[in-house]
Amino acid sequence: MTARPEFYRFHNGGKAPLPFDTAEYEARLAGLRKIMAETGVTACVLTSMHNVAYYSGFLYCSFGRPYACVVTPTDCVTISAGIDAGQPWRRSAGDNITYTDWARDNFWRAVRSVTGEGAVIGYEGDHLTLVQHGKLEHFLKPASTRDLAPATMRQRMHKSPAEIALIRKCTAIADVGGYAIKDAIREGTREIDVAMAGRDAMEAEIASVFPDAEYRDSWVWFQSGLNTDGAHNPVTARKLQRGDILSLNTFPMVSGYYVALERTMFLGEVDDASLAIWRANVAAHEYGQSLLRPGISCAEVTHRINAFLQERDLLQYRTFGYGHSFGILSHYYGREAGLELREDIDTVLEPGMVISMEPMLTLPEGKPGAGGYREHDILIITEDSNENITGYPYGPDFNIVG
Repeated sequence: MTARPEFYRFHNGGKAPLPFDTAEYEARLAGLRKIMAETGVTACVLTSMHNVAYYSGFLYCSFGRPYACVVTPTDCVTISAGIDAGQPWRRSAGDNITYTDWARDNFWRAVRSVTGEGAVIGYEGDHLTLVQHGKLEHFLKPASTRDLAPATMRQRMHKSPAEIALIRKCTAIADVGGYAIKDAIREGTREIDVAMAGRDAMEAEIASVFPDAEYRDSWVWFQSGLNTDGAHNPVTARKLQRGDILSLNTFPMVSGYYVALERTMFLGEVDDASLAIWRANVAAHEYGQSLLRPGISCAEVTHRINAFLQERDLLQYRTFGYGHSFGILSHYYGREAGLELREDIDTVLEPGMVISMEPMLTLPEGKPGAGGYREHDILIITEDSNENITGYPYGPDFNIVG
């Protein structure tokens, strides 16, 4: 009987074009290796989708299987499952090892082939489960371990010029989806039909702008009436009615990079109570944008917008923070939690950070102006201010539609 390997290299085909050039990945790895040197780590085992993609270019599809990017002072190797064949090799900036399903824990045997035993291992404490941490200890027998999740997050928060260029393109694609949604809104149309129009328009645009990319994960949330009360409420088959409050949310995804466009809209007409709340949220949105500049902390921005809403007796309707970082993240993986506009985040804004301004007010059913009001723009922090790169207009002048 032929012996079945625990792992092997399946370098099937040549390297595919990645989202960024070789120099970009080398710079990211240089930053990680600096972190490793400062913390005494000799091998780093990254397991999250966002860090594997950030340092290697490969965005994995787990489906219950573990994946990793193993970084040493000299190597960067992605570890992938046999079900993916040569795709991880083609989409990784560095080397790739495929592990097999013939025996349990071949993943860790493949990792060990790169790290060896007895190393000082860096890992992601906010991603590695207790079960997998135990296997790390068993198979790698580390001299010690270090949690590098906070340090890698801080590195990802500062965007390179190449990242900012990609984010700009993606933000323009989000606008394309927004206009397609506006054109699809009609009384009696279902939420799902409007959402599909926006998603289809974005995916076609992504394929045009990024002809060498892999296409996955772009989506739209389009909510109406009561369904607007939560920012992450899924799409339904509810039919739109005249006078409905609507919430437009487009999310084009390119190589793991997330951007968003979110707008309050009304179908046909808006009553006076709703218009007053809408205008107040727009005012908070504009005030918030004016605060985003180098030297101010996330907490200070939050406190100032809180005071703005408190003066208008609206703070009790705020439901979450006022914005967050952008880059490699998604609704099901990754988040640069150290760059969110919340009271408990003291990170100071710096040039090169990319952050949203997205105030939301939710008034409960039965109250005048009931519904969820949210505007969302993406801004780049510049040397002395910010640049808003979202183009789709907000407010009543443009978004009473149908």
